[in-house]
Amino acid sequence: MLNQQIKILVVDDTALYRKILKDLLSEMENVEVVGSAPNGKIALTKIDLLRPDIITLDLEMPEMDGLETLRQIKALSKNVVAIMVSAHTTKDAAITLEALELGAFDFIAKPSGGSIVENIQNLRDQFSSKLEAFLEKYNVHNTLRRSQSAVVHPVFSKPAAGLRKGLNQKPKIIAIGISTGGPKALAEIIPQIPASLPASIVIVQHMPPVFTKALADSLNRKSALQIVEGKQGDELQLGTVYIAPGGKQMKIVSAAIPGKYVIEITDDPPENHCKPSADYLFRSVASHFPGKAIGVIMTGMGRDGKRGLEEMKQAGARIIAQNEETCVVFGMPMEAIKSGLADDVLPLQQIANRITKIANGAY
Repeated sequence: MLNQQIKILVVDDTALYRKILKDLLSEMENVEVVGSAPNGKIALTKIDLLRPDIITLDLEMPEMDGLETLRQIKALSKNVVAIMVSAHTTKDAAITLEALELGAFDFIAKPSGGSIVENIQNLRDQFSSKLEAFLEKYNVHNTLRRSQSAVVHPVFSKPAAGLRKGLNQKPKIIAIGISTGGPKALAEIIPQIPASLPASIVIVQHMPPVFTKALADSLNRKSALQIVEGKQGDELQLGTVYIAPGGKQMKIVSAAIPGKYVIEITDDPPENHCKPSADYLFRSVASHFPGKAIGVIMTGMGRDGKRGLEEMKQAGARIIAQNEETCVVFGMPMEAIKSGLADDVLPLQQIANRITKIANGAY
């Protein structure tokens, strides 16, 4: 898909924001800004002329907005990846979730508050992360990619030596870690899980504040399960999904009543540059649910979740990893598979069924 540089087309109806994005992207190594457009209609024409690898796509634009542009890109089978540019508002967060389900690669959130210098650096950091994930997905330009060893392609993998395999009783909790490509993947698997699931589900999806609430609301409309953004003191209920709030850490702690467990939300530091972090959540699951948990690691860049899964595995958890072919980015599952932590390596389409079966005692 790529040659020597990542070619980017900036699409935004605000001239100032187009300039800001063009300037900061042009400063990045191996990036070429090939042009800009004030709306989706013009962008579609420029895609054919300029052949960009990526377009940055604003949500609200005259003539043709971001969602309609994305639909047209999909309908016309244009060979380009879209990164949405969203504001930290409830409305924009909901539209962004829809864009991700329509096939957008990822999104960046426009900074709110702070100085101009801080906001520019925030945008630069976000774009750097998204471009790194893009490069990881398309396996090009190794000088910009994370240093990773060769990818493996097992259908199933054996636990590493010294790690205890398997559950000794029906699981009471399913813990999921997921990142790039997550909203679309979750929109596929969560609605497949029945409301009768005899366990709770806790999820870390790498997202900023506001967007995790929009994700919970979106999934809740599609699913028989109850899906909420986790709150301080929420008691774990069967058949309920708790999504860690963006910008916070979430863990499980014992309640005052023996045998009950509640959510604790903290402002503890990021782990693996992530807040929320899957490792942070998984450690608490390992501590409180020995032999009674399923760990699921899915599409995403980096290695968040690997250390937490090691602790869950030591405590007798069953570990499921998404396979490479169905991941948007294979980094997070790959780390678990390479380490021999995964009992099951499955395509996205089979994960919900496997979770449901294991939760009902079919180990």
